[in-house]
Amino acid sequence: MTDEELGNSDKALAASLEGEEAGKDDLAKGPYRMEIDMRVLDHLGIHLYSNAAAVLSEAVANAWDALAENVTISMSNDVIEIQDDGIGMNLETINDRFLYVGYDKRKAEGERSQPPKERLFMGRKGIGKLSLFSIADNVTVHTRRGDERHAFQMLTSDIQGTWNTGGAYVPKPVEFDGPLKGTRIVLCGLKTRRVGITESALRKRIARRFSVIGLKTERGDTFNVQINGKAITHEDRDDLKNIEFLWELGSERINTAVECPKLKLKEVHPSIVDDGKGWIVKGWIGAAARPMDLRADDAGSMNGLVVVARGRLIQENILDRLDFNKIFANYVTGQIEADFLDMQGWDDIATSDRQRLIEDDDRYMALIKYLREMMYTISEKWVTNRNLERAKDAIAKQPKLQEWIDQLPEGQRQPAQKMIGLIEGVEMEKEADRLELYRSGVLAFERLKLRDETSKLSNLKEMTAEALLPLVGDLQALEGSMYRDIIRERIAVIAQFKKLVDDDAKEKVLQETLFRNMWLLDAGWERATEDPTMEQTLKTEYKEFADGLDEEKSKGRIDIRYRRNAGEHIIVELKRSKRVISIGELMDQGEKYRTALIECVQKAYNLPTPPHVELVFVLGEKVRADAEVVQKSLSALNARVMYYQEMIRDSEAAYAAFLERTEKADAIDAVVKSL
Repeated sequence: MTDEELGNSDKALAASLEGEEAGKDDLAKGPYRMEIDMRVLDHLGIHLYSNAAAVLSEAVANAWDALAENVTISMSNDVIEIQDDGIGMNLETINDRFLYVGYDKRKAEGERSQPPKERLFMGRKGIGKLSLFSIADNVTVHTRRGDERHAFQMLTSDIQGTWNTGGAYVPKPVEFDGPLKGTRIVLCGLKTRRVGITESALRKRIARRFSVIGLKTERGDTFNVQINGKAITHEDRDDLKNIEFLWELGSERINTAVECPKLKLKEVHPSIVDDGKGWIVKGWIGAAARPMDLRADDAGSMNGLVVVARGRLIQENILDRLDFNKIFANYVTGQIEADFLDMQGWDDIATSDRQRLIEDDDRYMALIKYLREMMYTISEKWVTNRNLERAKDAIAKQPKLQEWIDQLPEGQRQPAQKMIGLIEGVEMEKEADRLELYRSGVLAFERLKLRDETSKLSNLKEMTAEALLPLVGDLQALEGSMYRDIIRERIAVIAQFKKLVDDDAKEKVLQETLFRNMWLLDAGWERATEDPTMEQTLKTEYKEFADGLDEEKSKGRIDIRYRRNAGEHIIVELKRSKRVISIGELMDQGEKYRTALIECVQKAYNLPTPPHVELVFVLGEKVRADAEVVQKSLSALNARVMYYQEMIRDSEAAYAAFLERTEKADAIDAVVKSL
């Protein structure tokens, strides 16, 4: 830059500073400035929230902060109304607080409301009001405070029009039609896709998002919410009715006689997260009798731990973040109340939509550590107590089992009970299969006289076939005796494939059988679970997974299915056995599948980071490329290829070897008995 240019720059800066001193223009107080485009509202409101439950939760939280005692929500196909009996708003409050995006309530008004209620404010960011536009294009507000009455209408189209012209958005005044006290919000022009929720589902979701609804606070304050004239109660959460084991944190607060009709055992555990900082939690963790008791209903899956702070949900499910992979996790539901996550003097830990937490915050990491340790502690107790309870259930159904236990030596009775409980807890489609497993277990127990080694039953941690096999496998003589029949059945399943000559018949059997026996594809997928809702979403909303594609688009596909296993999301696609496919075609399909699956899973589970996904293509003919090239190419997508014949051969070999070893063990046992 020349001296002349530098001189001109200095003059420009001096002129700017003179303008600041003269107060000519607030936007010209220096040579630099930052402006916020009105389109930021599009991201903070219209597209930030994806469902009606999250939006109406913001309205309920605002009513709480407005000191309302009653909130009524009325829903129809065309209109949603939210009305509260709070303090309402005057003109100053409307302009300086409600219409001011980013108003920091706690900074301006403190952490609590004034006596006598002294409520901890839920709001913080000042953007929750924008959530209304994510489900409605027309928002009308009627509010009254004292003698002041105000009503105005806001339209998405008008707000978007302001993006182009700049300046402030000016809502349109309308005729007042509000309550005698408080605020009434009317939502019209509903976005049906986001509002497509039943009253029952909304009731459950609102109940699960707040811990203060229908209950008296510490100061005797009440807060009630109604939907279409019916009050939401704590029972609407619907997550305690199937609880079999319950661990309350800090103190007993749940009326288990009313809310937990299936409860068999309850304990109270410490609630201190960090003693030095005074961080504590409240709430509870429960275990259902069966994973299916927590499966997705119209309000979503209950398998998880929600986190609540200041009486409202702050994280949808923290269980997925605990790196806790024991089978116990499939049975868990609960609510963690951690007010220290949202306390005075600390940074806001919640993300913009208040559904998740910032994960590198000290408070979050401390909570993760506490919950992980708690889960390991209670999972050990759960295994022991569940087996004993299951043994009682089994004996009640099969009294002969008690007769058998009674004739055992004293030292073998408790291990025998735990073995029965373990078998009773295994998920099975047919009770006849369970009875067969009982017979095998009793015969193994009797034949081998487990004596000293039966104490191992007390330490068994998993309720799966793989975990049970070592139990009956004391030394070489015991290995596999309880589950040989199951292994033989698996070999019989594999043998069916060998006998099939006609490719079309083979495909039909594979289509019907393979997805019921995921162990054929991967031994680690013994407990891979279905998620019909997710699979339907994929096939409906993502054309890559749709049924009925033409030959070219499907590339010879027979069927495609979604499974979930230990936090991994899996797509398995079966190809026609005679279909010859190139690596280019596989890569093209794999990229589309991976992208669509990640997007769908992130939306469904509200994940902040991409989930771990795996793609499996099952083929009949070799890919037209070098095997090493195929492997390296697909590994970039975390995808792999399996071939029908190799799958059959490998599975047969693995289980045949197992059966051979156990038959030798029985031969040894027979020799020993004959001596």
